[in-house]
Amino acid sequence: MSQTVLTSLTNNILTITMNRPEVFNSANEQMKKELLEAFRNAEKDPAVRCIVLRGAGEKAFCAGQDLKEYQEAKSSMKEMLEKGYNPIIKQMRTMEKPIIGMINGVAAGAGFSFALACDLRVMSDKAKLIQAFVRIGLVADSGSHWFLPRLVGTAKAFEYAATGKDIDSVEAKEVGLVNHVAASSDLEAVTYELAGRLAAGPTKAIGIIKRTLNKSLTISFDELLSYEAMMQEVAAQSADHKEGVAAFIEKRAARFEGR
Repeated sequence: MSQTVLTSLTNNILTITMNRPEVFNSANEQMKKELLEAFRNAEKDPAVRCIVLRGAGEKAFCAGQDLKEYQEAKSSMKEMLEKGYNPIIKQMRTMEKPIIGMINGVAAGAGFSFALACDLRVMSDKAKLIQAFVRIGLVADSGSHWFLPRLVGTAKAFEYAATGKDIDSVEAKEVGLVNHVAASSDLEAVTYELAGRLAAGPTKAIGIIKRTLNKSLTISFDELLSYEAMMQEVAAQSADHKEGVAAFIEKRAARFEGR
């Protein structure tokens, strides 16, 4: 059985590649299991300080669910989501390491949701995003109803989910769906330059930033102030904070080790 997910670690950057280019990297059950395992292993590995999620080949990031497999499956849609996609999305959002989605081609359906679950998104000028669910009479899933209104507002979220329109890179950048757009020939360089900056940063502090931003969406302002103070105390105990202060005083670049 061929690997549907490939991983490689270089300079503290783990690249996770969805590897079914012959079917636009659509997700089958094997891929979902391997993706979840890859993210869980990345969370536990101290050598991993940033993750890049990408698709194999030049045409697709991920085209969503493998519909041929779904038609042959005996499980319900609800079961497929609860056992397959939802654990991956939760893992991506709760792990305290930054994830960059490198959108090299089409990201449709659950593939769009995978991109939304990343902390940052870098998109090729030739790629497109599609909330494709409605095209086959379904509703958005894998977290899209949560991510989209927070990024683009409810009106745009409804437009994308209810029409299933193609979203090109110009519109994606304009409405805030992606952080950067790069020429297809420069996509890897732009993505890995950003990943390198994050991987060389204070990993524990970056993880706390991610945790606190997630928390901020569900608590009051007063509660957030208290939570920030508590998290700042945690960050202040890290070795990277001590190194950052020492580097500032000594007028040199900080050498963060991610602890």
